[in-house]
Amino acid sequence: MQKREFIKTLALAGISLPLAAKNTDEIFYKFHNYSVSQMANDEEFWSTLRSGFKLKTEYINLENGYYSMMPQAILNEYIAEIKSLNFHASFYMRKKMTDDKIAVRQNLAKYIKCNFNEIIVTRNTTEAMNTVINGLDWKTGDEAIMAHQDYGAMLDMFKQQAERYGILNKIINIPNHPKSDDEIVALYENAITKNTKLLMVCHMINITGQILPVRKICDMAHQHNVKVLVDGAHAIAHFNFNITDLNCDFYASSLHKWLSVPLGAGLLFVKSENIESVWPVNGEYSYDKKDIRKLNHTGTQPMATELSIAHAIKFNELIGIKRKEERLRYLKNYWVNKVKDFKNIEINTPFDNERSCGIANVGVKNMKPANMAQILFDKYKIWTVAINNPKANVHGCRITPGIYTTTEELNVLVNALKEMSA
Repeated sequence: MQKREFIKTLALAGISLPLAAKNTDEIFYKFHNYSVSQMANDEEFWSTLRSGFKLKTEYINLENGYYSMMPQAILNEYIAEIKSLNFHASFYMRKKMTDDKIAVRQNLAKYIKCNFNEIIVTRNTTEAMNTVINGLDWKTGDEAIMAHQDYGAMLDMFKQQAERYGILNKIINIPNHPKSDDEIVALYENAITKNTKLLMVCHMINITGQILPVRKICDMAHQHNVKVLVDGAHAIAHFNFNITDLNCDFYASSLHKWLSVPLGAGLLFVKSENIESVWPVNGEYSYDKKDIRKLNHTGTQPMATELSIAHAIKFNELIGIKRKEERLRYLKNYWVNKVKDFKNIEINTPFDNERSCGIANVGVKNMKPANMAQILFDKYKIWTVAINNPKANVHGCRITPGIYTTTEELNVLVNALKEMSA
C-alpha cells in the first residue's frame, strides 16, 4: 500500500474505525515498509492521527504528562461501556463482573509482558504504591531509601510510616545530568545498610522525564537483600520495556497517562514471591495470602473504566509502542535541540536518548517557574506546569507533548523561550 493510499484510508476511517474495525491490520499495513525512525517525523501520518482527537483551540496543550486525553475512538467505547453497564446494572455486577475483571488483568498482563496473577488494576499509581508501602511489616529501625526526585505523595507516605513505626528514611539526590548509570546506582548503593528493607525508585522521574537504570538498581539492591518498589507512573505506553526484565519486586503505574485510559485506572505488579508479605490495606480473608487479589478489595469499582483498558490497549497496539516511543522522543528532541543553546535557558533533563523520551523540563534563569508558566499561557497560549523543587534542584516548566502534538506547535514554544530568555 502506498503512503498516500494509506493516509487516505486512515482519514476515511476517521480514526474511530481502526479501534473497532476488523481490518486494523490492513489499515496499518503500510508500516511494514517504514522503519520506526522513518515514522517518527512523518508529519502527514501523525497529523492524520491527530484528527482522531477533539482538541481545544484556545491553547496548545503541552501538559499531557498529568492526563493524556483519550482519542475519540477510546472515548466512544468508554461511553458505550457506561451505557451498557447502566443498562444491565446489578445483574452484570453479580453475574459477569468477576469474569471480566480476570479478562482485563489477562489482557493488561499480556500488554505489559508479565503474569496476570502478579497484577491488579488500581485507581492510580499513588494507590498502588501506597498499597505496598502501607502493607509491609515495618519495624522500628527499618530503613527505606528514596530520592528527592520521587513523587511528593510517596515521600509523604514514607514520612507517615516513619512517624507511625519509627523507620528511618534516607533520601538521596539524583543529578539532572548524570555521567553514567554507575553514578546513579552508586548513589543508591551507598545509602544501603544492614537495616535497609525497601528501596523506592522512579522509572521515569515525573518532574524532569529522566529515565533511570532500574534493572541495574534492582540487581544491585538484591545483592544486599533489599526489595525494590518502582514508580512507573509515566512509563507504561510511553516507551518500550518489559516489567519482568526489570527484575523489580513491585511496580506501579497510572493508565490514564500514556495509555489514555479514562481517569481512575492504574496497576500494581507484585512479583509472586512477594505477594504473601504484603498486608491488604482493607480487611480481606476470602483470598489466599498468596493471591494478589487480596490487595484489590476496595469496594465497588468503576467497571466501565476497567473495561476501557482493552480499548486503549488496542488503540496503542495499533500505533505500536516502538513507533510511539520514537515519535515522543523525536518531539522532545525537536524543541530541546532548538533552545538548549539559548542564553539563560536551562534544560533539567538528560540529552541522551536512553535517559529520556517525551518529557523534558526547561527553566529560564532568574525567572520563577510559576511566573514562567503564567507567561507561557497568557502571552503564548501554551499550557504546561511549573516545577519548583529546590531539594531536587529543578526549577522550570515540564513540557510534555502528546502523540497529536505538531512541530508547528513546538515552534511556538521555541519562539516563546527565545523571547523569554532574551
